[in-house]
Amino acid sequence: MLEGKAVIGETDMLQNMQQDALKLAAKALDHFDVTEATEIARFIKKEFDRGYGPGWQCIVGRDFSSFVTHCCGCFIYFCVGSLAILLFRGSAGPDAEATKFSTSDALRA
Repeated sequence: MLEGKAVIGETDMLQNMQQDALKLAAKALDHFDVTEATEIARFIKKEFDRGYGPGWQCIVGRDFSSFVTHCCGCFIYFCVGSLAILLFRGSAGPDAEATKFSTSDALRA
């Protein structure tokens, strides 16, 4: 795993879901090299699908921007070292919120 603690940039998840996301990220980083961003994302996404139902999306990388529509209570963006992780459940319904977040902004904060 990367050294250092995860730093949450933005979230609207309940505390227990946030902790699950951070634990899964740590577990993924124990199993995969930091350069295997797709495998890390796949691992986190599949575990959240299994634990919280289908529809989760996960993006992992060092520099990306996003603009996503997500279900209320189903969004977290955090960094572990220089690796950024965006996890959300997508939605096109009226209860969804649009979120735009740039990792380059978060890494400077």
